[in-house]
Amino acid sequence: MPDPAAVMHGSLLYLDGVSVSFDGFHALDGLSFIVNPGELRTIIGPNGAGKTTMMDVVTGKTRPDEGQVLFNGGVDLTRLDEAGIANLGIGRKFQKPTVFENLSVLENLELALANDRRTWPTLLARLTRKQHRRIDEVLGTIGLGAHKNARAGTLSHGQKQWLEVGMLLVQKTQLLLLDEPVAGMSDHETEKTAALIREIAGARTVIVVEHDMAFVRELGARTTVLHEGKVLAEGSVAAVQANPRVIEVYLGR
Repeated sequence: MPDPAAVMHGSLLYLDGVSVSFDGFHALDGLSFIVNPGELRTIIGPNGAGKTTMMDVVTGKTRPDEGQVLFNGGVDLTRLDEAGIANLGIGRKFQKPTVFENLSVLENLELALANDRRTWPTLLARLTRKQHRRIDEVLGTIGLGAHKNARAGTLSHGQKQWLEVGMLLVQKTQLLLLDEPVAGMSDHETEKTAALIREIAGARTVIVVEHDMAFVRELGARTTVLHEGKVLAEGSVAAVQANPRVIEVYLGR
């Protein structure tokens, strides 16, 4: 039997007994799960299962009524605000891209690296050679090197999603929370996104919240199924797809 303390301290993200209520509705009801360093995890479940609230809790947008939310072996996220949590290396990408469309791809990445939007022109002038190399590496990873001088608003939907992922990568984010990253993408863009996520996982921990089961199968990661604010099932994609309760409450719909 694993030592619970060792499991907690060896994890990157540790949720135990997390509950959140809104006007009597239990958005999370004793939610507990563990994500290890470098892991790629997919999270699925019906609408109202608690997926968004879980991400809100991890990023500090919502305070839990009770329970533990620990990062990197013991940092209590419930004691920090959103900025403090982001500074720890936790980044979230929402379903709709939030890039700066009037700036170039390169400027978006420079701005993310500068990390202070009020004074970014001054900060950009101080970017080191190492930081510029970092940006070039990320451009290669997200496949936008040929588009670095293009205005972000001219990119395709998929390219904007990759740029936003790149904006997290230049900050050396340790934990990426990706909310339905392939929504609205073409089949080709979806395939490229799956390859991108698999590439960045390992060096970083990635949690993907997704409805598209074909994409979940393509990622092939350990999958957690949420239902009514708690874990309904967890395991390989094949295992959760064969679970009668998962079929009943989610996949059979």
